[in-house]
This record gives sequence, structure tokens and C-alpha cells, in this order.
Amino acid sequence: MTAFLFKSLYWLLARLPLGALHRLGALLGRLTYTASASYAERTRDNLRQAGIAQDVLPDTIAETGRSLTELPWIWGRRYDEVLTKVRECVGLEHIEAAQAQGRGIIFLTPHLGCFEISALYAAQRMPITVLYRPPRQGFLEGVMRAGRERGQAKLAKADVSGVRLLYKALKRGEAIGLLPDQVPSRGEGEWTEFFGRPAYTMTLAGRLAESSGATVLIAYSERLPRGEGYVIHVAPLPLDFDQPVARQINAALERTIRACPAQYLWSYNRYKIPRGVTPPDAV
Repeated sequence: MTAFLFKSLYWLLARLPLGALHRLGALLGRLTYTASASYAERTRDNLRQAGIAQDVLPDTIAETGRSLTELPWIWGRRYDEVLTKVRECVGLEHIEAAQAQGRGIIFLTPHLGCFEISALYAAQRMPITVLYRPPRQGFLEGVMRAGRERGQAKLAKADVSGVRLLYKALKRGEAIGLLPDQVPSRGEGEWTEFFGRPAYTMTLAGRLAESSGATVLIAYSERLPRGEGYVIHVAPLPLDFDQPVARQINAALERTIRACPAQYLWSYNRYKIPRGVTPPDAV
């Protein structure tokens, strides 16, 4: 019954205009913030930790809601229709330069703006394999895969077999996509600063970049007002492998997030301690 109700609501929402979904999302964000004290406290604390002015908070609450309600439109509409909402790609020349050299590309896409549409946009230009974690609710798996695996996009589970697929894709000169600010599992990260506080940070991106020689690009999709669409921003991230790579990536993410702070997912528990991982103050 839960799966039936979800899919019915999902397809109903997918029929609504993007602007209407964004208005609905802003309302949902405010209701969630009011209803959940822990959610509200984490959002405020993360903004404070980053030194972001608290006057961004109302916009952040609305944008977080929009990131949820836009999903049925992004996943449920025709692929070509979704792509028409990408109004511009700032930094497209960096993608083209990497392709011209025949090099693989590692897209690092943080929880900023509409990160779902970034990979779909890339998938019209090149094969891209995106690492993901399967949802806990099994009935969501099919919806997620149908929405994400379009164009030349493929998904790879966040396990050993999925990592092998990423290596193979880069070896073929293709692109891969990672969420660099997602908290990894034990043994897959290291403690390094993120906005001045230790955060368990993935090491996979650095290992892949060093072993493959791929071009590393930070990409995010800025959400435009009134459902007008999205602007994708792409910037190169040259890495010095003689220095801590995870810290370099986090520093680059901080700069990127500060350019569009209201659309970052500040409610995400970025500083949690994964099960089995030694706390940073004990390292």
C-alpha cells in the first residue's frame, strides 16, 4: 500500500509545472523546519559553523524543500524536456577541453542546488557513471534508477563492485560522478576540516584522480527563481598529490558553497561519526 500511494503521489506531482512544485517545496521546507526541532537546530548550527550569515536561513529552508519537490519533475518528465530547463552551463569549456584530450572526467557535485540535473545534463554529452547508495525503501529503487539512468548515464552502487565500475569508466576516458560531501562508511574516509570542523571525508575521489590522471571538475546546478530552470556551474580543481587531497577538495567545496550559500543542504548531518569510525578527537 505504501509503494502504491508513493507512486501515485509521485506521478501526480510530476505532472505539475516546476514553478508550482518549487512553491510547494518552499512551504514544505518551512513546515519541516517548524515541526522538527533537531532538523532546525542542525541547520542553524551548520550555518553558524560555516560563518554564513543567519539571514540566509529563510532562503535555505525554502530551497531545501524545493530540492525534494522538484524530484518528481526531474525524474518523471521526458529527458529532453528536463534538459530544456538548463538555461546555461558556465564553464562548459572545461568539459570540452578534457574531452578533447581524451581524458576521463571526475565530476564532484556537492549537495548544492539541484544536483540531480547535473549528471543528466552531462549524460547528453558523454557516458557518465554515477556512484549512489540504494534507498532503504526497496520500492524507491526502480523510480530512482528510471529517473537517473537516462541519456548516457549509468549508476554504480557504493560498494566494491561499484568502485570497480568507476575505475573502468575512467580507464575508457569516460566521466564519473561523486557526491564529495557525503559522509562515507568506515574505512572509506579520513578526518579533515570542512568549514573549520573535522568532517569524515571520502578519500575515493583522490585515489581515483591520482590513479587515472582524470580531470577533476566541481559542478553544481543553481536553481533559478519561479521555476525558470537551472544554471550549471563547472570549475576545474587541479590537485597536488603531495598534499592532503581530501583537504584540498573540502576547501574547494567551501569556496563553491559560499558562492551560492542559500542552496546548500545545511540540514545534512555532515559532521556525524559513522559507525565503527574513531572520533576525530581520539585520532
